[in-house]
Amino acid sequence: MTNTTHPRELLKQPPAEILAGLPAMGRVMLSARSGGATHERMGSVGTVTIEANKARLTGEFHDSTLDLSVVTRLVVDRTSKMRDRVLPRLECQDAAGEVLFSLIGLDGLELFDKALAPFGPGEALEPIERESAAGGGSPDVPQDDLGAATFAAILRNSVPVSIDFTKPGLAQHWEGALPEPKPAMGFVNIMQGDFHLHLRAGAVASWHRQEADSEVALTARDVDGQPFGLVLRGPAAAFKGVPLGNAHG
Repeated sequence: MTNTTHPRELLKQPPAEILAGLPAMGRVMLSARSGGATHERMGSVGTVTIEANKARLTGEFHDSTLDLSVVTRLVVDRTSKMRDRVLPRLECQDAAGEVLFSLIGLDGLELFDKALAPFGPGEALEPIERESAAGGGSPDVPQDDLGAATFAAILRNSVPVSIDFTKPGLAQHWEGALPEPKPAMGFVNIMQGDFHLHLRAGAVASWHRQEADSEVALTARDVDGQPFGLVLRGPAAAFKGVPLGNAHG
């Protein structure tokens, strides 16, 4: 942090202008959560393309679309730490100030601030209390958890899939061969260098299956039967043996 920046500040420039500078920020993690799922892509942003009200983040490590009619405010927060390392972030907010998802600078404050330096200091905001990352899940993932059973079946089938995630303001995509799921602290964790999915045990109560043009899409639904943005896609062979849970529509 420099003497012209603030620990937490609202940037004045339009989000499209600021997001165009992401490739200069080094490794970035786009982290979004909804309904017990956290979907993260991480690595250097190759290209940011702005068209109308959309910002496309592409490259070897990123494949996301940000809706700039929804994401209207970018707040910089330099107070987040992991152990003794500062993890600065750009909070992507809607017009009401709700944080929709965040872009986190994984290469530290210096490179993060260098990329944002052309925009000058923003409007100082009060620091906020952060929720503890501890807790929030049962110690173990039950053997009959639908999310765990689903990814165990996909791993056995050894067919590449895509794991997509949508929420207001964002659509994010990953595809490839599924790494071995790791249950821990009440979550099923799918982790590789450029992608993490953390799925809370019990978050998926059922899958809604659709098939078109030889591709299957499984949309996750919660205990109320509502989708929360997580969709698995791939050929039918990828999902052999996947239980659908409570609903079979």
